[in-house]
Amino acid sequence: MNNATNLIANDAKSIVQAHLDRLGESKDSHLTEEVKQEKFAQIKAELEKQNAVLVAHYYCDPEVQELAELTGGCVSDSLEMARFGRDHPAKTLVVAGVKFMGETSKILSPEKTVLMPTLEATCSLDLGCPVDEFTKFCDEHPDYTVVVYANTSAAVKARADWVVTSSCAVEIIEHLDSLGEKIIWAPDQHLGRYIQKKTGADMLLWDGSCIVHEEFRARGIETMKALYPDAAVLVHPESPESVIEVADAVGSTSQLIKAAETLPHERLIVATDRGIFYKMQQAVPNKILIEAPTAGEGATCRSCAHCPWMAMNELDGILEVLQKKDQEIFVDSALATRAKLPLDRMLSFSAALKQQN
Repeated sequence: MNNATNLIANDAKSIVQAHLDRLGESKDSHLTEEVKQEKFAQIKAELEKQNAVLVAHYYCDPEVQELAELTGGCVSDSLEMARFGRDHPAKTLVVAGVKFMGETSKILSPEKTVLMPTLEATCSLDLGCPVDEFTKFCDEHPDYTVVVYANTSAAVKARADWVVTSSCAVEIIEHLDSLGEKIIWAPDQHLGRYIQKKTGADMLLWDGSCIVHEEFRARGIETMKALYPDAAVLVHPESPESVIEVADAVGSTSQLIKAAETLPHERLIVATDRGIFYKMQQAVPNKILIEAPTAGEGATCRSCAHCPWMAMNELDGILEVLQKKDQEIFVDSALATRAKLPLDRMLSFSAALKQQN
């Protein structure tokens, strides 16, 4: 495998750079509550007119998450977004997230129109796992079961035997390992290493990473912990191993929100995209949430704890796509059929696991 697959394409870098300057700004600084509510009313009316529902990821900006809740949509992780859209009676899904999330929604709801505020919103994990190179890698190891993270393109999912999310990955890998299967894992190397350590499974790891979670450093978190010794540290497993080692709780976005509720600590240092704070603060309104530091002084911060592509989902874009319908997700039907197989395996496994618990 060529390490170049882990590099973000130049055009994607330019998209990131164009939005980094805006990450430090409060989007509400120019948006009064009155104007925001006017925009909400406009979008709500358009959603109703179009028989559409808005689904938003935890990492979107707070006003987008708030809008999804107020209009009868959902705020969740990528798989639950797709499941919600599949089961909702709306004929049109507006997906506020990144492109692979729109693709997953289309795969599970092929009969529905799937729109996104922008089709430029992508993911470093998706970009770092091009299907041609990944297929070649898999073909070189034909005796391995291919397991891919949900943060991949429809084409990569179609090459896989299983698709997993961070909330069910450990259990599925444990299951496959119990059957004596060797595993190719892609694309996030940090999540893969965490799962490998938890399960002891025989895994070949693709060399990808998330530009948000890779920015966290154990040293910075330890410094923060020294300032707040009574705080618990919550970490997403896409983070480097050294960061995971200093955590009090490690898990997916939904699992971290649950951990915030169950941990007795009044202060929580949270090492994941700061978009999670909107739903986490709802869950624990009396607790103090502290954003974990990223790479530190002098570092070239690519994420600053907020995904630049998630930041591209804005209220004006949601309204515009409903009016113009020009940012629609399409997935080739044959490709979607193949990609749905590993998704369905995960859904069936997760449903069975939930019944056992």
